Amino acid sequence: MEDLLTQRLVLHPLTVEEAQFLTREEQGEHSQWAPGYPAAADIAGARRYVETCAAEGDPQPFGAWEIRRREDFEAIGGLGFHGPPDEDGAVTIGYGLVPVAQGRGYATEALRGLLRFARAHGVRQVRGDTDRGNTASQRVMAAAGMKPVGEDERLKYYAVRWPDTMDGQRTRGRREAG
Repeated sequence: MEDLLTQRLVLHPLTVEEAQFLTREEQGEHSQWAPGYPAAADIAGARRYVETCAAEGDPQPFGAWEIRRREDFEAIGGLGFHGPPDEDGAVTIGYGLVPVAQGRGYATEALRGLLRFARAHGVRQVRGDTDRGNTASQRVMAAAGMKPVGEDERLKYYAVRWPDTMDGQRTRGRREAG
């Protein structure tokens, strides 16, 4: 799998070995990690990816990805799919940034890149959710083109859906995501 490039970011699909490294208790210092990386959510996503690979095989390209800045290649967070598309062509996504990288538009840029990637790979719907009080994440999903589709006492749910084209072929996107 190749990295996806956005204007300021590299979206790097994790290998099983990279994900296993993130899940280790003793990782040591890593020169290309921003302070706070990997966060608990990054470790949980890497662990889920490793477990999925062991149980069902590698779901890439619908697995875990690392968000890196292009300027210094420093890892600032993670994003990815919670598995391959279901029978309806839908996937669920998650994302997060370390605190030092928040508030700069990186999450929106990364999510837009992942949405373009999903669409280019035949996905018809992308779903996500966030805590009701997490207005920053709600703004990220809205800015990336996802719409609110529901809520419960704990979460707000978002989705974006793309129709098939007239001839039944799904729309394909560019490799470079913006």
